[in-house]
Amino acid sequence: MDIQHQGDQIAASASPHGDMLRSLMQDRGLHAVYQPILDLRQGSYFACEALIRGPEDSALHAPDALFAAAATAQCTHELEWLAVETAILQFAEQPCALRLFVNMSISCLHASRKRLAAVRQVLLRLGVPPSRIVIELTENESVNDFSDLQETLQDFRRIGIQIAMDDMGEGFSNLRMWSEVRPEFVKIDRHFVSGIDSDPLKLHFVRAMHEIADACGSALIAEGVETVEQLAVLRNLGIPYVQGFGIARPHRVIAAVPHSVQAAATDSGILVLPSRPRAGRRVPRIEQLLHELLPVTPDTDNDAVYRIFEHQPALNIVPVVANGLPLGVITRSALIDRFARPFRRELYGKRPCKMLMDPPLLVDEAQSVQEVAQIIGSQRGTEISDAFVITRQGRYRGIGFLRELMAIITDMQIRAARYANPLTQLPGNVPINEQMDRLIEAEHGFVAAYCDLDHFKPYNDAYGYRRGDQMIQQVGTLLSEAVADHEDFIGHVGGDDFIVLMQSRDWEARLRRVIVEFDAALAQHVSAEHLAAGGYCGEDRRGQAVFHPLPALSIGCVMVRPGAFAGHYDVSAALGDAKKEAKRIPGSALFVERRQYHGSAGAPVSAPDIDGVAPVPARCVPEGTSTPLQACYAM
Repeated sequence: MDIQHQGDQIAASASPHGDMLRSLMQDRGLHAVYQPILDLRQGSYFACEALIRGPEDSALHAPDALFAAAATAQCTHELEWLAVETAILQFAEQPCALRLFVNMSISCLHASRKRLAAVRQVLLRLGVPPSRIVIELTENESVNDFSDLQETLQDFRRIGIQIAMDDMGEGFSNLRMWSEVRPEFVKIDRHFVSGIDSDPLKLHFVRAMHEIADACGSALIAEGVETVEQLAVLRNLGIPYVQGFGIARPHRVIAAVPHSVQAAATDSGILVLPSRPRAGRRVPRIEQLLHELLPVTPDTDNDAVYRIFEHQPALNIVPVVANGLPLGVITRSALIDRFARPFRRELYGKRPCKMLMDPPLLVDEAQSVQEVAQIIGSQRGTEISDAFVITRQGRYRGIGFLRELMAIITDMQIRAARYANPLTQLPGNVPINEQMDRLIEAEHGFVAAYCDLDHFKPYNDAYGYRRGDQMIQQVGTLLSEAVADHEDFIGHVGGDDFIVLMQSRDWEARLRRVIVEFDAALAQHVSAEHLAAGGYCGEDRRGQAVFHPLPALSIGCVMVRPGAFAGHYDVSAALGDAKKEAKRIPGSALFVERRQYHGSAGAPVSAPDIDGVAPVPARCVPEGTSTPLQACYAM
């Protein structure tokens, strides 16, 4: 490929790898590897990202080492263009018609505008139309003139090249960049993908990014996908594209989609998304947000601080501390912005960093997250930083990040919004209805179960509300332990009423086990005398003596077949009837309503139409009737 390198000659380097880098660039000793990007809607590869590599078993094999050496040799832009050139040349030899994502910094993008006409001609000659090239903006560089950046991007788009943004979610400046650049693709930072199948806050953030992407006309690509569970959550959220080691590792040759990955991508199951923190989770204190960053002294020169940022690309802030007392902070963006001005590095590079540091926002480790959030909220817009300094009695301990604090506050607000029942912390009415509607709209068969305690009010009156709460909590625990992870959903309507939405094929056995375990645990909640008698004496509303049976657990089930119900209101009504039938049976019982419900077209929906839910054996629950659980076991 004949894309001419322009600019200054590679500067002499004091780095031990300088000569090796110059030799590699002159001899074109680099190669590209390609990591596929999977289209979750089609189950096929949509694009691949090119990653540059040096010779294997050499000190410059990894891209970090390559670009660190290039930064020292002051030839970063030349290396970037050589990487792009190498990636496109080797991509043209691949037997595929995918899009190609190539990485480029914003500064290199600006410097490359004059080459566009030649680049377009070369791409066409290689048989790679510009419309198959996507430039992925890297480096979180400070942008002072967005209008200039937009003009540069428009030049690239004019010849058909598209734009992607990397590491969305890392830093608040990315949101403005998104709104100004309007990229065709946005990559979700791997931090939000890791653990998304168990962390409701990460799920909340990714869902919010998806809504923003829809509004901006951008397509999301989730990075760092490593497990089937992560892929399943992203698929259920509607994220169109994914990338990561769980999909495919980078290789020189782009292989076919593995069968297991394709099957996971096209699975039609409706995953139960995480909707609450795990049981026992406490709100972290400020000290639990502590990151122990090594500080610099106020006499450290600015060049030394710049080198710290240069060798730690993920680091965005350096604290300045003297004798244990925090004096200020230096942010990556502020330092780079100051050095970018003419002659500033020459003038201030050897000067002490205290000249360029900003005043720190100090919080004590003993303060609550609410107090710190209020302090930050009271700051004027220009004073808000991405980090704050955590102290102990005024002495430096470390750094806390605003994004982590916001995640905790968001979690508290979600729970305070009554999406979770305060007694059991199980999802409340809103999440229950949302999950039910998701299953109905997807026309995915499931079983809905209504669980209710019988004779609970007399028990509450006799033993007190605290013991009553303990019994409710135990029912919630038994149900939580019985449901299948990612398939079954449990919610707490309120009081002693629970809803379970089940896609597991052994749903009936799971519910039976709950009833058996509840009856076995009654001895923990009533006295031995009442347990032996099967109940206890009390008074009715008229003050007359009456015998109350022991509490029992009734479960009424409805088999929700595709097309049989319009929404959660209809299912709730049917569940109410099934629960009444279950409560007519003495003791703990399971009732399954097997009558056929009519779909939207008016035709009955028969049992074989249900998808993924095993039918109930007729001998245990004959159609239109109910059978006590004890009788089922006796058959």
